[in-house]
Amino acid sequence: MAMRALLHAPTSPPYFLCHSRLSKTVAAGSLPSVYLFSRRTSIASLRCQSSTTTLETSKYQAKEEGKPDTFEYRVFFFDSAGKKVSPWHDIPLKAGDGLFHFVVEIPKETSAKMEVATEEPHTPIKQDTKKGKLRFYPYNINWNYGLLPQTWEDPSHSNAEVEGAFGDNDPVDVVEIGERRAEIGEVLKVKPLAILAMIDEGELDWKVIAISADDPKASLVNDADDVEKHFPGTLEAIRVWFRDYKIPDGKPANKFGLGNKAAGKDYALKVINETNKFWSSLLTRSTPAGDLSLI
Repeated sequence: MAMRALLHAPTSPPYFLCHSRLSKTVAAGSLPSVYLFSRRTSIASLRCQSSTTTLETSKYQAKEEGKPDTFEYRVFFFDSAGKKVSPWHDIPLKAGDGLFHFVVEIPKETSAKMEVATEEPHTPIKQDTKKGKLRFYPYNINWNYGLLPQTWEDPSHSNAEVEGAFGDNDPVDVVEIGERRAEIGEVLKVKPLAILAMIDEGELDWKVIAISADDPKASLVNDADDVEKHFPGTLEAIRVWFRDYKIPDGKPANKFGLGNKAAGKDYALKVINETNKFWSSLLTRSTPAGDLSLI
């Protein structure tokens, strides 16, 4: 097993420290080497860089089990007390000051389709499979991608505002547009800016567009109009990416509700609050869980 503790530097982005890969014990107060994962088409590539900044340990740690790019590979989460937790159920949705926690499943500029295993105990991150093969997007995703914890798109709920589509039985997805490539298993604080109502094979699959609170442009963007101003073309690029990514596999393009464009921050917050209530009903078993793990 490789334990990767999420580290935060006051003046630099967070990195993952691969404890089990360190060649020797690091003396207290010294600066360790930090391993950064460089994922372009997979998550197996590894390089080592030196840190020059004092680092502070995050509340959550990610532990790898198995080898990357295999069916057995999992990333489990642990809290500061060393207790195994679910990134879906146990990490709080709200992060304070109007921010929300975002769990990174797929780092930007990578193509391995990583996702929280909603049917497995403690819902670790794994690589999705199809027809007995590991799944990869046909091309890299251009933004950090993951989920909002403690949300759920209820498959028994028909949304009258989006063609009556039913939820896709997953947590709400997040597309984070900041400049830094995050790492698998990172937990970031993000600001919701807009939302897309994607309809994937008849199921409603919300895409919240957000930005990390630590991004240099975070203070400049507060709604969809600000995204157009400071990240011109990004909302349409996200819509087109998710519209077309299944076409190379011979499937039709995905559709979108809400006028085929991104709705603003207020609508995004409405969806987040609604899906948080759906999750609460799921966890209290007011709504049947089916095969989903509630641990």
